[in-house]
Amino acid sequence: MKRAAIITITFAALALASCAKVIPKAPDAGWDAYGGDAGGQRYSTAAQITPDNVKDLKVAWTYSTGEVARRGEAMDRAAFENTPILFAGRLLICSPFNAVSALDPDNGQELWRFDPKIDPGLDYPNSYNCRGLAGWTNPAAPANAPCANRVFMATNDRRLFALDAATGKPCAGFGKNGAIDAMPDAKLTHPDGAQITSPPVVVRGVVIVGSSIDDNQKVEETSGAVHAFDAVTGAPRWSFDPLADARPAIKSGAANVWAPMSVDEARGLVFLPTSSPSPDFYAAGRPGTDGYANSVVALKAETGAVAWAFQTTHHDVWDYDVPAQPTLAAITWKGRIREAVIQTTKQGLIFTLDRDTGLPIIPVEERPVPQGGAPGEVLSPTQPFPLAPAPLSPSRIKPADAFGLTGIDRKACRKLIASARADGLYTPPSLTGTILYPFTGGGSNWGGISFDPRRNIVFVNTSSALHKVTLIPRNQLAAASRAEPDAEISPNTGAPYGMKRELLRSPLGLPCNPPPWGLLTAIDMNTGKVLWKTPLGTTRDLAPFSNLILRGVGTPNFGGPISTGGGLVFIGASLDNYLRAFDERTGKELWRGRLPAGGQATPMTYVWKGRQFVVIAAGGHAKSDTKRGDKVVAFALY
Repeated sequence: MKRAAIITITFAALALASCAKVIPKAPDAGWDAYGGDAGGQRYSTAAQITPDNVKDLKVAWTYSTGEVARRGEAMDRAAFENTPILFAGRLLICSPFNAVSALDPDNGQELWRFDPKIDPGLDYPNSYNCRGLAGWTNPAAPANAPCANRVFMATNDRRLFALDAATGKPCAGFGKNGAIDAMPDAKLTHPDGAQITSPPVVVRGVVIVGSSIDDNQKVEETSGAVHAFDAVTGAPRWSFDPLADARPAIKSGAANVWAPMSVDEARGLVFLPTSSPSPDFYAAGRPGTDGYANSVVALKAETGAVAWAFQTTHHDVWDYDVPAQPTLAAITWKGRIREAVIQTTKQGLIFTLDRDTGLPIIPVEERPVPQGGAPGEVLSPTQPFPLAPAPLSPSRIKPADAFGLTGIDRKACRKLIASARADGLYTPPSLTGTILYPFTGGGSNWGGISFDPRRNIVFVNTSSALHKVTLIPRNQLAAASRAEPDAEISPNTGAPYGMKRELLRSPLGLPCNPPPWGLLTAIDMNTGKVLWKTPLGTTRDLAPFSNLILRGVGTPNFGGPISTGGGLVFIGASLDNYLRAFDERTGKELWRGRLPAGGQATPMTYVWKGRQFVVIAAGGHAKSDTKRGDKVVAFALY
């Protein structure tokens, strides 16, 4: 080659190199628990990705769990809500069918895979689902010993596995071949009437597991007891039934812990978000306030003894259970730093409690609520309302408020709203039909909140939709089921009424209540005041062509936000197939990345070898009917 040509090529290469973006290496940052840390703050110090460069995010790698090809039609009953964890040098995920994959954090290559081979032919109440895993390092084991680093997974079919983080092999000394029964002595209504969907937690050598129990099937439902086991051997340590102290005065079950739990290792406490007792919408068989149901309950992790409890809903007849991980954070309220538990709810309320006592840090008052329940029902005359922040979700609607893209749409929605009782939040279910607003999906749901400890700010996503709940006399239940075979009609066996629950939508399939239907909100925990609100999601994948007309309406959403040291909030969750990034200061959407399927999962982020990745499960959601898939997608700067 001639010397002039070599010089030309050399200068061209230098020119291209000078145009390339230089991305400085960042210090490593992990995500070693489902909620980012054991307290569920969903915050990372990672700061390589910023409002200035987030536009340069691109797909770095994708990983397929293989479940679409493997499971076929069973995917129609699956929800890929998983948030990966980075533990012991592996990025760990679980599929909706509890197959665990360990990936190379650098490139997403599979290092090992473990399949517990659950039965794909069952019909679990909350779809096939595995929100996450728990990692634990045994302080008594030599560093390189098998199972010194353990991965705990609770399965849909109610087993608890301990796996070696290095190899994926079951830990031989844990139970039988690495597995135990996580709900021992459970008396199930039917074989698939209970499952485990959220990750276990580990504190002081104890691994603790909740459960998800089918709603509205019978009065005396399966116990919602939480179970604890020795993290090394799997031997039972204790169990806690939230309704134990209320029996035998009540006939009920459930009050289970289906949402993720949090732990405080230093205090030796585990924080439980308990659900509503059975059945959801008629409670004459359980007079009173339902024991420790619908509460944040702090237990002593080594014994299961109650340290304190705070009830967010009294005598629940609305399915307003505690749906999200309690978030442990140090907040500054009125100039004083307080160790707190922050709990979001389906009602769009946020309670801020003292971590040692459970007493409200931000005051709470009992306010009168609507009365006049179904025959035999004795409602609580009041419900608790925090003084700040203000409710994040609307709760009152009248026919004139009905939404619709056309006159026909609005007329249909007015008729639906006028057909039911609607006296605001806590209007009791009735035989003529009652509107629950927010609907039983929230307000807030299992995605919970993100807390930025630098700025004392909470980020929370909420949904807005209407449910109509109608109680059906026992002698009319069979006829109602025959007349509407595709409707959600449940028997409430043992009660004088079954129930029908329906989402109020227009003929075009859009919510009957006015938008926005999905919001992302930032709250200053110094004052309890809202800093900004922004619509979350578009109708692009919800109703054909509607996104060309509807702007800024948001969508109902499932999954949660994360925040970062770079000043960004990342969230999927909405019913369109995107991961988004928002400016933490202003709420402005700065970037969106298209996903191959629904992103109804909480993302996570980490820095590996100097490069920050943002990762989300994109597999869709059976109950939201978003596009199904089996991909995990990682984004990074280019």
